[in-house]
Amino acid sequence: MFLLTIKYGIFAAAAIAVNLLIQYISFMAYSGPHSLYLALFAGTIAGLIIKFILDKKFIFYYEAKSAPDNVYKFMLYSFMGIFTTLIFWGFEITFNAIFDFTGAKYAGGFIGLCIGYLIKYLLDKRFVFKKT
Repeated sequence: MFLLTIKYGIFAAAAIAVNLLIQYISFMAYSGPHSLYLALFAGTIAGLIIKFILDKKFIFYYEAKSAPDNVYKFMLYSFMGIFTTLIFWGFEITFNAIFDFTGAKYAGGFIGLCIGYLIKYLLDKRFVFKKT
């Protein structure tokens, strides 16, 4: 269990880094109206894909039976992430609105992603990659 926790933490950190990096790049490319929401969406999609691949292969050791099975798992994994994404977005948007420094949104995003990934692991273990 300890090794699993370490691996999950490393993979979560990697997905967080990808998410926030994509957000940063998004802000560099576009800083106009609604740029925060565009960056949140782009970072979320990038983090989702990375995290799904890592979780499926190295945390839950799931082997898809077919391409449709893999798509189904990805859709279920994404669905389970809706609630946790709202936590992450809520923290990032709130920090951006409340605190007056450039990195506030990233600090909020980091905190929200950490909380979200803890909850996401439990949801994925119980509903997505459950042992039958």
